[in-house]
Amino acid sequence: MISILIVGKGNVGTQLYEAFQSIETLNVQMISSRDLNAIPKTDVTIIAVSDDAIATVSSQISTNFVVHTSGSVPLSALKNNTRKGVFYPLQTFSKDKKVDFTQVPFCLEATTENDLKLLETLAGFLSQKTFHISSDQRKAIHVAAVFANNFTNHMYKIAYDICNTNQIPFDILHPLINETAEKIKVLPPALAQTGPAIRKDAATIKNHLFLLKEKQQEIYSIITKSIQNDA
Repeated sequence: MISILIVGKGNVGTQLYEAFQSIETLNVQMISSRDLNAIPKTDVTIIAVSDDAIATVSSQISTNFVVHTSGSVPLSALKNNTRKGVFYPLQTFSKDKKVDFTQVPFCLEATTENDLKLLETLAGFLSQKTFHISSDQRKAIHVAAVFANNFTNHMYKIAYDICNTNQIPFDILHPLINETAEKIKVLPPALAQTGPAIRKDAATIKNHLFLLKEKQQEIYSIITKSIQNDA
């Protein structure tokens, strides 16, 4: 029986807690980051808090093995005086949507080989996609993930706004969004690129800019230029 304490009740902590609870060989508890006065001793303490809070929260924990779940924070940010590690699930988390952990890659790092094996075991209960990733590599992965997820989602938001302004249902774009995501599984993104920017279709680009609001025009122009420069 492996005992786990999750510190933090946000999106990541809650979803990890619920996933671990379904595994009989694990004993998992969860507390708020504000309840650090009486921390139970467990095999691993997983800090699932905001990046800015990792150092402060970890400095108040004296249990044997402490890990955080951040993609952008190095292992050295942990300020506990005991063993340290990283247990980073590479996925977007929202409270209103349950994550299928079987499809989630876990990026693992630890200061000892035995601790790395323990993290492999924990991740293996949820997913077969486990990777030994250094802090520098994880930082690069996180930046790539911001482009692939956060920035892409903002583009969806702009597309939603354009549709809404023109009384068009946003779900008319769902098949296109799905096909784009499926296409890059079999083609490098550079080869999957389509649209007026890659074709250098000046007339269409001009018409698009005319339809957009000022801030949307700025983003459209920057992305168009970036696509054309890459081509």
